[in-house]
Amino acid sequence: MMAAATIASGVEVDPAVLEAQQARIDAIRRATPAAVSIFAGESGGGSGVLLTRDGYAATNFHVVQAAGPAVTCGLADGRLYDAALVGIDPTGDLAIVKLLGRDDFPVAGLADSDRVQVGDECFAIGNPFLLGTDLQPSISAGIVSGVHRYQFPAGTILEYTDCIQVDAAINPGNSGGGLFDAVGRLIGINGRASFEKRGRVNVGAGYAISANQLRNFLGALRSGRICDHATLGATVSTAVDGRVVVADILESSDAWRRGLRYDDEIVSLAGRPVRTVNAFKNVLGILPAGWQVPLVIRRDGRRQDLLVRLHAVHSPAKLAELASGDAAEESRGGSDGPEVPAAVRHVYERRAGFANHHFNVVERDRVAAGLAAIRDARPDGPWVLAGQLAAGGEFRIELSDATATIDLPTGTSTLAGEDEFDRQPVPPGSGGLLPALVLWRRLVVEGPTAVGQTIFWGTAPRQPATFAADAAGELVDVLESAVAGVVARFGVDAAGRVVWIDLWTSPDADPCEVRLTWPEEGTAGGMPLSMEASFGSEPFATFVMDAPAAAEASR
Repeated sequence: MMAAATIASGVEVDPAVLEAQQARIDAIRRATPAAVSIFAGESGGGSGVLLTRDGYAATNFHVVQAAGPAVTCGLADGRLYDAALVGIDPTGDLAIVKLLGRDDFPVAGLADSDRVQVGDECFAIGNPFLLGTDLQPSISAGIVSGVHRYQFPAGTILEYTDCIQVDAAINPGNSGGGLFDAVGRLIGINGRASFEKRGRVNVGAGYAISANQLRNFLGALRSGRICDHATLGATVSTAVDGRVVVADILESSDAWRRGLRYDDEIVSLAGRPVRTVNAFKNVLGILPAGWQVPLVIRRDGRRQDLLVRLHAVHSPAKLAELASGDAAEESRGGSDGPEVPAAVRHVYERRAGFANHHFNVVERDRVAAGLAAIRDARPDGPWVLAGQLAAGGEFRIELSDATATIDLPTGTSTLAGEDEFDRQPVPPGSGGLLPALVLWRRLVVEGPTAVGQTIFWGTAPRQPATFAADAAGELVDVLESAVAGVVARFGVDAAGRVVWIDLWTSPDADPCEVRLTWPEEGTAGGMPLSMEASFGSEPFATFVMDAPAAAEASR
């Protein structure tokens, strides 16, 4: 047994207690530099937490909602920084701002919030009641009281799903600040608390948006867009025997097209088990609209695995309307919003559908730079892909700027030009494989601005079929292009390689889906090893490329 230590008062204390105290002090000391005090003038303020060295910080939507395009942020180093609004998530109560003036900000590391357990020690860092006039944040400590809590909208669109409940004091002004675990890792963004009816006094029930929800939405938030949450296009209820079953479903939904039907039991969604209606809402609540995720159902005692694309809860116009406040007015392109402060004018651009279009261009150009870095590994003339079909027989594909030809054992198909992208989704049965590949080549050879109207859409799972809604699911950057009547999304990995393409010839139709497999990073070869194409639920073909040396361009 360790000998007791004597403190100044003469009382002997077990060294283990002092060690635990010191560990807590050290964890708080590590986390505090990333804490942000947000001041929004007459609109009040709140808290935030820095996520990147170049100044991106998370906060609550309701903290910045009425502040317009700019806020003032203070750090524990005693300095004030101008910050620009980047992106907002009105439903999930998240927002991103960017602090200006440095590229070496202290940051908080995101933990896997699915590993948080009831009883874990935690602490909140923030600016309750805007007390931090000296820019020194306040600390409150406690334990995790509950996990995977669902909080109803309560008359607003702010829906807290899959959140972490804590007894650490969360008071007005703590909103948007970080919730940290015992070693100083970020596990959530504080946002809601239960208060007594006669005053805004914390009663020991605070709620934090999970770090995994933040991680899932971070790409979309950095895109400068007004983000929306996901719906399956179906509602669920609890059966007499306790199963979670489909109560209603839209026949226009992707889930219906993939085979989901009334009374089907929902077993899991996005890798998370569903045992209650609230658990179903919790999973949907942490997923952005447009993601494709696995859905496991049971029908007549037999398991079925589906891959479904999630729809948006709101139309873009409705979302902007519900967001309200000056930020939403700005996003609709209004010219009568508040004057943009000179300090952030160079990083702010009004455009309909965006909280700040400037940062969409920043992210699009970042992805473009990754594509350009590997452009030399690919021919800039016509591309030729040749090899074997997994089902047997040979194939040959030739791609040019707006034309393409594919030779298959079943025949030859030709794309004559851009005006045929939506009118002729060739080859037959593919949903538009050749237009998808032509746009892929154009994206790589000429860059995003040459493809069409191209935006940075956000991030999405690299492998939707195996994605689990936690830190294990790898996310890739997504560019979205609208050109010649079609819409295409490109998943681009960290190495600058397009790993999947989805192309819609009609917004109400299934997309052509192309999945590309590449050599390991760092190996030679500018072309994929294989390619799978499908249309809706029907596989079209799997293409296995010849050796890289054979997949050369026509000269």
